[in-house]
Amino acid sequence: MAGAPDGGTVLSEKMLAARFAEVVLPHLGDALSLACWLTGNTADAEDVVQEACLKAHAGIAGFAGGNPRAWLLTIVRNASYTWMAKNRPRSVVAVGDLADLDDVSPPPDNDADSPEAALIAKANSAAVEAAIARLPQAFRETLVLRDINGLSYREIAAMLGVPQGTVMSRLARARGVLMTELGGRHHEPA
Repeated sequence: MAGAPDGGTVLSEKMLAARFAEVVLPHLGDALSLACWLTGNTADAEDVVQEACLKAHAGIAGFAGGNPRAWLLTIVRNASYTWMAKNRPRSVVAVGDLADLDDVSPPPDNDADSPEAALIAKANSAAVEAAIARLPQAFRETLVLRDINGLSYREIAAMLGVPQGTVMSRLARARGVLMTELGGRHHEPA
């Protein structure tokens, strides 16, 4: 570290690059996944993640530790909303390109290796993804952060700037809506 004019220390570019690689790069998959859920398609999500990476690089010296994944996902969330405010009319709600997120769903059971079972599993996965995409933004965001990205209630509350109780309430309501919407899909007609 070199001395700064004010007597403090400044991280060298090499150290900043190493810190960026350690803090940000391992979580790019999660960043893209969150951006896809928020923007509704992969192309827009890639733009958002690129912008978020620029912001993360610019702010890496200020990263004080803690959960690097939550830090990056907060930047991605903010970049998503900034990008959408600039590039989309408020009346547009995108729900396309969810097929790109097939790797999020679990593979079919080993006992069900038939093409029919694979097709049913893919249809079920598509139905869940479409149902999540139809959730109100606050519920969808909370559900994705908790159930897909695995963040804690505390991390989500800090990220969204809401109390933990609000996070838990939104999550319960989102899960309830999904169960209601998807509940009838798995029953055979009588």
